[in-house]
Amino acid sequence: MSTTAIPFSDTPVEDAMHRGIVTAHVDATVSEIAATLARERIHCVIVGGILRRNGAEHLSWGVLSDLDLMAAITSGDESARAGNLAVTDAVTVATTDTLAEAAQLMAEHQVAHLVVVDANTDRPVGVLATLDVASAATGVQR
Repeated sequence: MSTTAIPFSDTPVEDAMHRGIVTAHVDATVSEIAATLARERIHCVIVGGILRRNGAEHLSWGVLSDLDLMAAITSGDESARAGNLAVTDAVTVATTDTLAEAAQLMAEHQVAHLVVVDANTDRPVGVLATLDVASAATGVQR
């Protein structure tokens, strides 16, 4: 186990992030989302698609975390869909931003996951979680 801490101010997000994203359609059910989280052994999915609310349609992107899923399960609403459960809008950080900047975004938006976008294309390329930042800060490998 490594224990060499990495300085936040100099370390780019791309050095600590998980590459790749796992998505769920806005119409995915609670059981489909639970199966995805369990199968992939992850704590969140990125929800995207056309969401219909109050007769209007709009493109929606959000983060649906394991805690959002637990809230849905305990509410007993089996008809809930990912688009309604993704209570957190996707907050993004660039691959070239520092871990200090990422930590600041997490604190400001009170989120545990950031969607990491390529600094050149703005396309999602991964996820940065609070545990990734903690691991990098302390040098403890996950």
